Amino acid sequence: MPITRRKLLLSAAALPAALPAAQGAFAAISASPAAAASAPGDVVGKITVGYQGWFACIGDGAPINAWWHWSQNESQPPSPSNENLKAWPDMTIFSKGYTTAYANLNNGGAPNLFSSYDQQVVNTHCSLMQANGIDTIALQRFDPNGSEGPTRNAVTAMLNTGAQSSGRKFYIMYDATGWTNMKTEMPADWTNVMSQYASSSAYAHQNGKPVVGIWGFGFNDANHPWSAADCLSVVQWFQSQGCYVMGGVPTYWHTGVSDSRSGYLGVYSAFNMISPWMVGRIGTSADSDNFYTNVNVGDQAYCNSNGIDYQPCVLPGDLSARQRVHGDFMWEQFYNMVRVGAQGIYISMFDEFGEGNQIVNTAPTQAYVPSNSGLLSLDEDGTACSADYYLRLTGDGGKMLKGQIALTNVRPTQPVTSGGSGPGTGTNLALNRPASASGSTQGYAPANAVDGNTSTYWESTNNAFPQWLQVDLGSTYTLGSITLTLPPSSSWSTRTQTIQILGSTDGSTFTQIVAATGYTFNPSTGNSVAITLPNTASRYVRLNITANTGWPAGQISEFQVYAAGSGSTTQPPTAPSSLHSTSVTYNSVALAWTASTSSVGVAGYTVEQISGSTTTSVGTTSSTTFTVTGLSASTTYEYAVTAHDAAGNVSAASNTVSVTTSAAPANTNLALNRPVTASGSTQTYVASNAVDGNTSTYWESTDNAFPQWIQVDLGSSISISRIVMDLPPATAWGTRTQTITIQGSNDGSTYSTLAASAGYIFNPSTGNTATATFTAATIRYVKLTFTANTAWPAGQLSELQVFSS
Repeated sequence: MPITRRKLLLSAAALPAALPAAQGAFAAISASPAAAASAPGDVVGKITVGYQGWFACIGDGAPINAWWHWSQNESQPPSPSNENLKAWPDMTIFSKGYTTAYANLNNGGAPNLFSSYDQQVVNTHCSLMQANGIDTIALQRFDPNGSEGPTRNAVTAMLNTGAQSSGRKFYIMYDATGWTNMKTEMPADWTNVMSQYASSSAYAHQNGKPVVGIWGFGFNDANHPWSAADCLSVVQWFQSQGCYVMGGVPTYWHTGVSDSRSGYLGVYSAFNMISPWMVGRIGTSADSDNFYTNVNVGDQAYCNSNGIDYQPCVLPGDLSARQRVHGDFMWEQFYNMVRVGAQGIYISMFDEFGEGNQIVNTAPTQAYVPSNSGLLSLDEDGTACSADYYLRLTGDGGKMLKGQIALTNVRPTQPVTSGGSGPGTGTNLALNRPASASGSTQGYAPANAVDGNTSTYWESTNNAFPQWLQVDLGSTYTLGSITLTLPPSSSWSTRTQTIQILGSTDGSTFTQIVAATGYTFNPSTGNSVAITLPNTASRYVRLNITANTGWPAGQISEFQVYAAGSGSTTQPPTAPSSLHSTSVTYNSVALAWTASTSSVGVAGYTVEQISGSTTTSVGTTSSTTFTVTGLSASTTYEYAVTAHDAAGNVSAASNTVSVTTSAAPANTNLALNRPVTASGSTQTYVASNAVDGNTSTYWESTDNAFPQWIQVDLGSSISISRIVMDLPPATAWGTRTQTITIQGSNDGSTYSTLAASAGYIFNPSTGNTATATFTAATIRYVKLTFTANTAWPAGQLSELQVFSS
């Protein structure tokens, strides 16, 4: 098991009495400064959370087959004598858990823990981030070359799926801790394994470039032993691949003392974004104030002067050390980091139960902790806190960062939304819980009604009333309200469904909670109905539907259940209006609309692409503009926008706008500055040289290793029929023939041949250029495979140009 950051770092300590002046210009090593500080993107102006995703349980099917990060001895289930956690998760939000060797919870519940290898767990985490305004996820990636690699790879794929479904962004954050051969293996892992995600709609981009994080360069301990030159070479390699590189660096990075090695300022200054580590450095609000004055102000000034984006850490505090003070400690950090002028904020961490500084739902009281664990719950200081409190606190911190609420050092977030302190106070108890029904039609399954996505829905068997839909909450709760929704699209006309609400504690004997009543779902008010319940103890909640004026079946897109004293009673935001297109290109559409209004504040907007009866989210934003990218040329698309508030209410859809992308310009090089990958490269002759518009730079594959390939991602499927290939025009390049096959793909995995293997002559007397023409094909990925070169034992290309005609 890798050494955790807490174990390798210094313990919290007072600031050095005197900090030396910043090291001289790049000290022992030089590098050019990063690009000018950035405009808002997927990390600048956003809240990013560190996501471990490294918990597994024996029996979950993960390749590692261990109690990964839950136990000290991972072959045995966690117990009081074999544990690796400092807090207990709120398991009521998950549909599955794995039994440990702890005693039962104090409320009698099973002592189960979750696995990050479960897609439902990852989806739930992403849905919680969406509900609380968390924009971006930094997925931690330690050395993947050992036994952990296959499980880490699988979790990455799951996170990509979860982020797409919830409209979140994510990026790969390499942690170099203990990674002996990171200089060569980290770039190889990106090239061969992780770079495929850069083209995902969920992958974070900043300044138009995929974001990659590297944590651990320059720390002054034995687990980070590399030279400054080696570290700098890795940063520059990623930048040569067209990446925006975020650096997780020592606390005293720019002064080069304490936890930082000296002579590394050149490495730190090469990063596009700097995020100094703070876990173990502060434990009180006074500590945060001290660091603000003596460290953060200087950090921000240095970054401003050197064109670096500054992303300081904010942490909730170690629950086991009683640092949290019901949110006051975390809020003071938000206040300090916003007033210092930070370009973004990094939350340490989302799911780090091993260090006790997690913000995801945590046991709110001792009732939800194993009786023999000795672990603290969120109410450890006597103040009741809901399980999702630190997510809600993060949501408000994000609003302050974005200027949506005023700068204040007074925490605006209440520990509980309204009376009570159970796990579901303000939390939808039905989210991702097991759902069943009397029947369903086609793919409109019961699980659609509890997946957190209002665009998917359950539909019962048609023409067969009565029909029922049921959810198992996992434990018995005193219920207070239910919210039912239909898809918010205006294509769903107003309808009234007659519904009886039943409850049960055992799943077999049901009693009536609310008699059959007609509930009207109106798209002008968000197609949402809130139902107040008499306080009733139930584990199983059933909707018995006997009529529907709009369709001969029961229909529900979201079945939300809230504990007594919680739930959402606010009205949904008004629908966005005047949606229109402001510009169109061959692969993008820019949209704008008039803002919604809400009594509790609009938290953001979801842009939806409509295709027949299918509505798909293509992104979220806090502004009233959005650009949809990756589109096909000469294609018509329809869009609508919905708004959501901080309570999770969703508005009715805006008007629908139909936009047709333009034809691809005949003489436009579609490959220019697009993402590019290759089977390998030699020295500094990297793949990005082949799409940089400069014929004097070039890509050269690994020598003596044919076949070799280079591939460019055009960003969307587009008709192409001509490729121009160049070598440097200098006469020093003698005539050569390269044997090349040209292939195309729309998914990056299945390829067809555009031009069969042929010898292409590059002659300096005719500009060292060769052209391939072929029957027009609609393609996104273009791959050139080299099998021979008469002048050098490698593939060589200075420019790969792709044209529609």
